[in-house]
Amino acid sequence: MRFRLTAKIVATRRSMQISRRNVLRMVSILSTGTIKVTLAGRALAQSTPRIRMVNGAAAAGLNFVLRNSAEGRKYQVETLPGGLGVIDFDGDGWPDLFCTNGASLPSITKTGPEYWNRLYRNNRDGTFSDVTEKSGLAGTGYSMGVAVGDYNNDGHEDLFVVGVHANHLYRNNGDGIFADVTREAGMAGPGSLGRPAWSVGACWIDYDNDGWLDLFISNYCDWEPGTDPICGGMQDQARAYCHPDRYRAQSMQVYHNNRDGTFTEVTRKQGLPELVGKGMGLAVADFAGDGFPGIFVANDNARNLLLRNRGKGFAEVGIDAGIAYNGDGRNISGMGADFGDIDGDGRPDIVMTGLKNETYEVFLNQGHGVFDDGSVRTGLLNLSRRWNGWGCGLVDLDNDGWLDLFVAGGGLDTQDAQSNRVFLNHGGRFEDATDQVGSEFSRPALHRGVVFADFDRDGRMDAAVTALNAPIELWWNRTEKENPPRHWLQLRLSGHKSNRSAIGAEVRCHAAGRIQVRTVSGSVGYASTSDLTVHFGLGEATRAVIEIRWPSGRIQNIGEVAADQRLNPVEPAE
Repeated sequence: MRFRLTAKIVATRRSMQISRRNVLRMVSILSTGTIKVTLAGRALAQSTPRIRMVNGAAAAGLNFVLRNSAEGRKYQVETLPGGLGVIDFDGDGWPDLFCTNGASLPSITKTGPEYWNRLYRNNRDGTFSDVTEKSGLAGTGYSMGVAVGDYNNDGHEDLFVVGVHANHLYRNNGDGIFADVTREAGMAGPGSLGRPAWSVGACWIDYDNDGWLDLFISNYCDWEPGTDPICGGMQDQARAYCHPDRYRAQSMQVYHNNRDGTFTEVTRKQGLPELVGKGMGLAVADFAGDGFPGIFVANDNARNLLLRNRGKGFAEVGIDAGIAYNGDGRNISGMGADFGDIDGDGRPDIVMTGLKNETYEVFLNQGHGVFDDGSVRTGLLNLSRRWNGWGCGLVDLDNDGWLDLFVAGGGLDTQDAQSNRVFLNHGGRFEDATDQVGSEFSRPALHRGVVFADFDRDGRMDAAVTALNAPIELWWNRTEKENPPRHWLQLRLSGHKSNRSAIGAEVRCHAAGRIQVRTVSGSVGYASTSDLTVHFGLGEATRAVIEIRWPSGRIQNIGEVAADQRLNPVEPAE
């Protein structure tokens, strides 16, 4: 019965693709001229992009190179590394940067420093220092992604690093040193899978709201070194990476925090062994508006998953919610994902990247956990058709109060290298502003992970991006100051009854007659974790009223505050 129902839904969606393409054709025709777009009851004239971004990685001392050990054999794992993590590991209030790295193949071992994972401390002057050796985070094995969160509520942000056949939990001791506590935490081994997992991403989420962070792991394919099928041709120069369909998918996993430094896998208890889908990007938000954050999983050529949190566990609702397939009822090569309010209605929408000719996907939140295809309405369907997308993020780059879209661009192999993309949000409709960002921005590469933080704390959001076998990129946001100036506000929350990282908290910002809503979650894009600091662009507003809805259920009214500052709200004890 379930199969017949699914098939019926897919058939219905596919029958709608003609109208969708007709809409796209009309949009394409209209976009050749100067137009005004009416959304959310207001007319907004398309404006000249003002975004400026400058790559300052080398000058800042970021010398990381993402190495995948590709030598022509086309091992499938070569295509997927590159996750990043923003972590304030020393607690000084400035975002530091952690980079995952590959390993030698087919041994999947780090045979030298060139394969080390790297930790860079923010020197608070526009530069970074490599503190990997002292920190103990060089790692072992072929790493993929990272999740950042204070799992033991001691005030120090910890790391969970995932990879090929081995994941590692690193406890932050608070003295600049991390301890690998994977085994003592009960997280060594494959768990319910019964065989080693190839994990791509993970996210911290307090699904039962007990004040302690639990863990969700996004697993990909059942793979062994040296067992890849030969695709493309027998000759070395003709070989190509195989389609994901040539590999068996692996199930997602959930670990519950026992509040004593250990975890218990509860995947079977949550009913998740059936959820296989070659998981990639993860995003977290209270999409149903019921006080419990859920998870969106972008899958590679399999239906997407949406896990609704009922307070005691997860239920998969992707088909009913309307996000399992794109607007044509098809799967795409889902890579990166993010939640964010794109159309300004106060509800978290979903954006997902894919490969060229598939287009990126937008699912607009209609309330009560139901979504509608918004790729055409937001303009992203037409704008993204030519571009490969991996990591991504909805972030207000120009501080106008609307979430823009930054995409790490790049395909599977060297011939598919592309530049990153920036799509500005004009009242719920995107405009490709990539060509105006800056000449450096057009450099093609096989970009993978991207994270966002105000690394220099100047009120403008920056981005760090990895690329296969290429130096890391640090894009300083040098967007010109407007006249009148555009303002901003940043909040770094600390939980008391809620988890210390405040992951899952909802922050509401009232300014200039609008309400902006953000969920505290670093799980953004592809295999990466961005800064847990919440950023609001305020436009011309110089003051804002802030309200926080903590995971514990407590509502805290901060009241009216001045713009252009960073606040550190602490959840009230009573």
